[in-house]
Amino acid sequence: MTFRPCSRVACLEPSVATLTFDYGESLAVLGPLSGRKEPHSFDLCSRHAERTRAPQGWQLMRHRLLADDPDSVR
Repeated sequence: MTFRPCSRVACLEPSVATLTFDYGESLAVLGPLSGRKEPHSFDLCSRHAERTRAPQGWQLMRHRLLADDPDSVR
């Protein structure tokens, strides 16, 4: 996989998570970095992924990131 920077403006940190939205369900989903860049998703670094909040009236579903797993092999 090639380097993909964080989608936040002026952030050059590497992405570790992907944020997507389901507008019909008012649901934001934050999970591990997707295998490829999608035009309607946002790749985020660990700092921005940690600080992400759902819009008012929406739910945020967080999937465990490999970087958060203490049992993952580095």
